Amino acid sequence: MPADFHTLKNYYEHLVIDAVILAAPTYPLLTEDQHPDVACVALNRLPPRYIRHQVDLAFHMTEKERQDNEQQIADAVKYAFEFVQARYAMRARR
Repeated sequence: MPADFHTLKNYYEHLVIDAVILAAPTYPLLTEDQHPDVACVALNRLPPRYIRHQVDLAFHMTEKERQDNEQQIADAVKYAFEFVQARYAMRARR
C-alpha cells in the first residue's frame, strides 16, 4: 500500500488564516477577495514547517517557542496586510 502523503501540511497555514480573519476588520480597505493574497504574503514570510498532525509540533514546543511563533505570525500578517493594501492602492492610482 502506498504512503499517504495527503496528511502533510504546513504548520502555519491554519494559524495564519485564522490571524488574517481576526485582523481583517482592522484593514477595511481590503475586501474578502484580497484576504487570501494577504495570507500568501504572510506565509511566504514564515519558514516552512511541514507536519502530518497539528499536535506533532505543538507537543514538542516550549512555552517560549509557542509565544515566539505567535509573534512571528502576528508580525507576518501585519506586514502582509500593509503590503497588499499598498499594492492595491498603487493600482488604483493608475
